[in-house]
Amino acid sequence: MLRHPAHVLAQGFGSGLSPIVPGTTGTLFAWLSFVVLSTRWPSLFTPMNWGIIIVVGYFIGVWACEVTGKNLGVADHGSMVWDEIIAFWMVLLLVTPAPLMTQFWAFIAFRFFDMVKPPPIGYFDRKFKGGFGVMFDDIVAAFFALLVFALWRIW
Repeated sequence: MLRHPAHVLAQGFGSGLSPIVPGTTGTLFAWLSFVVLSTRWPSLFTPMNWGIIIVVGYFIGVWACEVTGKNLGVADHGSMVWDEIIAFWMVLLLVTPAPLMTQFWAFIAFRFFDMVKPPPIGYFDRKFKGGFGVMFDDIVAAFFALLVFALWRIW
């Protein structure tokens, strides 16, 4: 992980190196870091700044996942979790402020769509490769999780 700065980012500052469910571990890291940063420095980690961090982080993530995938010899290596981190930060940004239980269900919804990859998520996962492909399918999974929450709030 420490051989290249892209690896540190793509592998979620080490959270993707978990031997068991690295994607879930990366998403848990996203949740913890979002809550800690937003609580500890609320004037710095405002919704506007989170939006900027997510957009910039997405584009940097395309590069980091491209480099890391090439260096590891696997385009979408399981240890690369920056895609989960950025996507779940987006979910949390649009769901919070919310009680812990609501955040938990957002976590479950996101992980479901990211792991199961129902259409069209699975299509995008197969169609797009490289850093863009790694990042894009998780953004689509985040949109599906947010759609579930939007429908849930309507009812």
